[in-house]
Amino acid sequence: MTVDWGDVPVLERPILVLAFEGLFDASESATGAVRWLADRYEAEGVCGIDPDPYFDFTERRPQVRTDEDGVRVIDWPENELLAATDTAQPHDLLLMAGVEPHLRWRSFADDVADIAQRAESELVVTLGSMVDVVPHTRPLSVKGSSTTKALASRLGLGRPTYEGPTGLVGVLHDTLDKAQLPVISLRVGVPHYVAGAPNPKGTMSLLERFERVTGIETGYADLSTAVEEWEAQVSEAVANDDEAADYVRRVETEADQRLAENLPSGDDLAAEFERFLRERRDE
Repeated sequence: MTVDWGDVPVLERPILVLAFEGLFDASESATGAVRWLADRYEAEGVCGIDPDPYFDFTERRPQVRTDEDGVRVIDWPENELLAATDTAQPHDLLLMAGVEPHLRWRSFADDVADIAQRAESELVVTLGSMVDVVPHTRPLSVKGSSTTKALASRLGLGRPTYEGPTGLVGVLHDTLDKAQLPVISLRVGVPHYVAGAPNPKGTMSLLERFERVTGIETGYADLSTAVEEWEAQVSEAVANDDEAADYVRRVETEADQRLAENLPSGDDLAAEFERFLRERRDE
């Protein structure tokens, strides 16, 4: 048994939100967004996926530490599901800021699908962040797509067109789609020249778009100070390197020349989102 269940609370029309450390989590923007929601709504543990079948521990070694009571503890790669049930929002949240496994992706995706079905999730949202040729001084674009044709059409989202080698998120979307679970992907592009450090701007951008689509308040504006400090630190580092400063100016010019994306208002998107879910329940 790979999923260790605890007590499952009564959930109000839950949405499952997933992000995984790894290739699809540049600057920790995606997992940072899920952790932000977990902290904001004081989410509590519901279940966890056993790491033993899914990880090569020579690649991702467990960490040993001493806890507050002086007891030695081993921390294993964790994929724990948290539930936020006191949100005063249209939906409760199921949240997993996990670690991309090395092995048996199909079985892992089946575990996630089983969790979504057992919790009666109305929707699954995957959050991701990828390095991109974008400047740190401009808004970071978030692209949305859905394998669910009707949902993509209603919310003005793209349909996946990529062909080639895929990762865990691609396998998850395929598994969830076959299980007839609506799924949305939101992914932000972050500056490739500062991809290693945590990026609050990428996290804020994902939270803002998630709120726009679902109507669930994320408190993304509370990250404004952290974003300003991050931008100032990066700008200072860039200013001390003439070559880097010249490169960023060129990227800024290219970004300014792109046409602004015309998005529906947040209220319009959230209303369409709720209509889609209501019609799906009626069916």
